[in-house]
Amino acid sequence: MAFSSFPDVFSWIQKLPPIQQWETPSKSLNLCPSCSSHPSLKLSLTNLKNTLVSLSIIADYNLPISLWTSKKISPNPMSKKLLDHDGKTVSTMLTNFIEDVLKYCSNKAGPSSVKLPQTYLQNNIGETFNFSFLTLTFVVCIYEAPTDLRASCLHALKEQLACPRSRGVSKLLMRQMGSNIEERWMRSVNLAITNWISELQAARAAVETPSPLFSYSFSTLGLWKVQLYCPVIAMNVEKSSGSAPDDRLTFSLNYHQLEGVIQLNYKVAVQEKWIEIRVNTDNIRCDVVKLLTDSLMSERGAGASEKHFPSRIGLQITPAQQASVISVSVSKSSENASREIGQERGIEAAFEPPSSIGLHFSAGESYTTSLRPWKFEPSVYGNTANLNWFLHDSEDGREVFSSKPSKLALLHPKAWFKNRYSNANRPFTRQGGVIFAGDEYGESVSWKLDKTAMGRLMDWEIKGWIWLTYWPNQHRTFYTETKRLDFTEIVHLNLT
Repeated sequence: MAFSSFPDVFSWIQKLPPIQQWETPSKSLNLCPSCSSHPSLKLSLTNLKNTLVSLSIIADYNLPISLWTSKKISPNPMSKKLLDHDGKTVSTMLTNFIEDVLKYCSNKAGPSSVKLPQTYLQNNIGETFNFSFLTLTFVVCIYEAPTDLRASCLHALKEQLACPRSRGVSKLLMRQMGSNIEERWMRSVNLAITNWISELQAARAAVETPSPLFSYSFSTLGLWKVQLYCPVIAMNVEKSSGSAPDDRLTFSLNYHQLEGVIQLNYKVAVQEKWIEIRVNTDNIRCDVVKLLTDSLMSERGAGASEKHFPSRIGLQITPAQQASVISVSVSKSSENASREIGQERGIEAAFEPPSSIGLHFSAGESYTTSLRPWKFEPSVYGNTANLNWFLHDSEDGREVFSSKPSKLALLHPKAWFKNRYSNANRPFTRQGGVIFAGDEYGESVSWKLDKTAMGRLMDWEIKGWIWLTYWPNQHRTFYTETKRLDFTEIVHLNLT
């Protein structure tokens, strides 16, 4: 099935006869809408000596330009159609699409090949084939298409990537790829999106990105999980201060990606007169990951360590069907300031020689105060549980996402946000992310439900907000900014 106006490539190839019966050396299909004043983007299948076939994405000028070419594929000579019945040919093509998208990722570590479960391919091969080829076409168009063709085609392709069917298939595909391949896939796609937006910003052109946030969720074995990715360049700026960043700093800030995981455990306890649903934090992980290599970030940017950091995370958990909800309870807030006050007093005395009789005294006191960098704060609105994690400046206790450091602090070499990924008191991991586990921040949220809810499949809405803040790390600048990302996912709970 086609995605929006993108053609059903799978069905088109499936209907082609064996290459021995082709009357022409190639077959072609228009991929993007075209007009007489612009060349079109086409998919071309080429017959190679009646034994092999290759796929190409071409810019259809008077002298066609090949933008991408697949591996040579050997169709089944006994099949009455180009695609054999056992699915080997189409599976080979699909794997080629996925692996060529992964080649655009700067991180080459991980599995060298893609293997999708056979049962998944049997049930979803057509839609997965079309979505994978659509994504490959989008990425290839960004990097390879001539300027006069790229703008119009990318506008059409981004609309097709954003349509509901495309997003639904993408979520299924990510689950089947496995986490390692999924991360490389998202970094490849979001690096392409970052390059495209950077190009448009340089030309001072406005653009609506193709679903800049990718997220999905699932419910299984007492666990709700939300996975999300977003290129930092596509996030909305909530506030900024200071003069505009220089080109090198802009490059470093732009070429990063937010990767987040929300994992919540849930447990259903059936009591004599009500049902209790208890939800607690299993793991919340938020990382800002570079999309390019360290060497390129240093060569063209201000270094990989000049990047945003998580400064606030907010979650809202709401039961979609509320008629049976009796009450909701949350755990206590964590203390922000953990004060360790030590007091030292001393007196020193000294007598001078007789020639200059005198008595000198000195006294001193010292106090030590330590502030907990992250504060957890729950609240309730109606039947919605609100969970918030705030980062605070460990020197003065102010919220980071809602404030800015003074110019004196920005220049101070020992401020907590200087060398923040390497100093001993850093509020982040060495890679620059944060991890909240259930035993650290907040205990649980619980809902009491009327027993009439028994036997239902309940939908629960998880809404979230992630704030990323930039304060200079080692780069000399007074520029600061905070960006925000919003997401919404629906998870399920079976009251059996």
